[in-house]
Amino acid sequence: MRQYEYEITKHANEDFTHLVYFCNAEGACSIDQVPENQINMLTDMFNRRGAEGWEIVQTLFGRDGIVIFWKREMEQ
Repeated sequence: MRQYEYEITKHANEDFTHLVYFCNAEGACSIDQVPENQINMLTDMFNRRGAEGWEIVQTLFGRDGIVIFWKREMEQ
């Protein structure tokens, strides 16, 4: 049976000031104003963790920052 380990990481909004976005009451959402360097920072983090065997389970965006839930298969 496969077994997994999990990790939760927090990333302050100071690092991703414009990455967090919200939809308006009509449901329109936009990331047009997200700076390219912030998208690149997130991409680099995902690729680095992926190379270590971690898979993203969920990413939560909020006013205070980002919380990412990771999992990877444990060696038996």
